Amino acid sequence: MSPENVSTPAPGRWTALILLAGVQFMVVLDASIVNVALPTIKNSLHFSQDNLQWVVNAYTLTFGGFLLLGGRVADLLGRRKVFMVGLTLFAVASLAGGLSPSTGFLTAARAVQGLGAAIVSPAALAIVTTTFTEGSERNKALGIWGAVAGAGGAAGVLLGGILTSGLGWEWVFFVNVPIGALAVFLAPRLLRESRLPERSSIDVAGALTITAGLVVLVYGLVNTEHHGWGSTRTIVTLAIAVALIAAFVVIEQRRRDPLIRLGIFRNRSVTSSNVVGLLVGASLFSMFFFISLYLQQVLGYSALRSGVSYLPLAVGIIVAAGTASQLVTRLGPKPVLVFGLLLVSVGLILFTGVSPHGSFGSDVLLPSVVVAFGLGFAFVPLTISAVAGVAGSEAGLASGLINTAQQVGGALGLAVLSTIANTRTNHVLASAHGRPDVKNALTEGFKSAFTVGAGFAIAGVVLALLVVRHVPPSEVAADGVPVAAGA
Repeated sequence: MSPENVSTPAPGRWTALILLAGVQFMVVLDASIVNVALPTIKNSLHFSQDNLQWVVNAYTLTFGGFLLLGGRVADLLGRRKVFMVGLTLFAVASLAGGLSPSTGFLTAARAVQGLGAAIVSPAALAIVTTTFTEGSERNKALGIWGAVAGAGGAAGVLLGGILTSGLGWEWVFFVNVPIGALAVFLAPRLLRESRLPERSSIDVAGALTITAGLVVLVYGLVNTEHHGWGSTRTIVTLAIAVALIAAFVVIEQRRRDPLIRLGIFRNRSVTSSNVVGLLVGASLFSMFFFISLYLQQVLGYSALRSGVSYLPLAVGIIVAAGTASQLVTRLGPKPVLVFGLLLVSVGLILFTGVSPHGSFGSDVLLPSVVVAFGLGFAFVPLTISAVAGVAGSEAGLASGLINTAQQVGGALGLAVLSTIANTRTNHVLASAHGRPDVKNALTEGFKSAFTVGAGFAIAGVVLALLVVRHVPPSEVAADGVPVAAGA
């Protein structure tokens, strides 16, 4: 067995996992923490309603666009080194965001934050993958990783409400600075360095085309709400993205040292996990967005109260993810993944019953808990499958791929579901004949979005059943490596 295929146990690895999971929590949290602060940011910096979306989308653009490059650079230059560089960039951009004097400055700071996150996230997951032996030990580590990272989205809304109400919107950015500084200080003491055994040149042409292609793709998706799916601008933008990605594939086939070894997609576990990850992102990322709008715009919740309402969701994810890692070791990843996606589907279907005259207890609590357990059960086996059977030299690549799939899926889902929700809301308002019920119209739009989101999750169930390879516990060798890994 090649040493590249099996990671050797590292002393102090569980302490290192706490650091890595904490950093990933911060990165995931930052994608949602600003949501409840947006109204305050709008008033403070005088954002227009149209431009306010870029406080979120500037982060999404660079995060989704640079993930593959970040993962590969980590493999080539050293995962710990790249992890620390990304952390520093993220913390500095967070400080700049909190000190922003204008709309343009804040948007630029958010873009740099996303770049830092795109460097940190795949490097961190690659370090976890190469630090823990494949099998039950890695499953346990990824269970902890999944619990902490999965709860980050829900906890971001909770913490955002608390900070915005108590200290001001600036602190949704300032909070990252001490965490980032502490992590940079501890990294050399807790993490061991790892990289490719042989230095290779960075595929500049491949990096430029895939990064540009993903950025243009995400840009085109997040702007469909304003320009429409059939507009010339949208069609041209998406066509450019497809052309860039196609050029990238051609370049990779001809390179001796490609950014992405296309042969990695012959690993059925990697390919199927990324397709399912795309659907999971499409169904779930926008869920947080629509729940926040329903709580504040329909039920009239404050930012703080909306944030607290996410507490059951965060706790459910943590509990389920911890259980999922044990079940994966006993049953294999596929049945746990399918069960989790089924729960997500049921939870989103339950959300279609929200009422304009509802309450948190009757309309939000039960669906939130069901989705939370589904996400916890789905995220852990999905992450395990996405890196299963991958050589240590490509751990950063595999990590970047699954992160990219989820981010692009999230952007696609939000674009599609926002368009559906707004179209339905406008139709209901137009049919009111001069006596519009805004809360009812908004609720009808949200219900349509949840319905289509459930469809994405159900599609994920079908693909998981048909495509994801089942690896039973009996196929796990004594050293923890699946006998048929990558088949």
